[in-house]
Amino acid sequence: MQVLIAAELEPYRIGSGQYIFLMAIAYGQPVTQKALSEKLLIDKTTTAKAITKLEAEGYVRREPNPSDNRYQLLYLTESGSEAAPRVQEALNRIKHKTRKGLTDEAYASLVGMLKIVLRNLTEPEET
Repeated sequence: MQVLIAAELEPYRIGSGQYIFLMAIAYGQPVTQKALSEKLLIDKTTTAKAITKLEAEGYVRREPNPSDNRYQLLYLTESGSEAAPRVQEALNRIKHKTRKGLTDEAYASLVGMLKIVLRNLTEPEET
């Protein structure tokens, strides 16, 4: 899937590692980088690199958080707002391919199981 996503998003100069951040900002702006990391279950370093790349490409902008100046709020730029629906269309095309041969119930079950696996991998070990 990552290879297909990378190919679909190449015209926008968005890597397969950045699209998830772009879309999360699009659907949840404004958001802090910390909140984004927590929501996506992705470490802060990876999030910082992805946001820096999206900012360099002109898709994301940072603004000071008026309620807490230690953090900056992330917003999509005009270019980011224009790209987000196209990125979503590309992701929908790939999702459609992955669902081929699966019922809605089977697909929902698969996604649910993958979420459990991800949560298991990101939670601290019990001692």
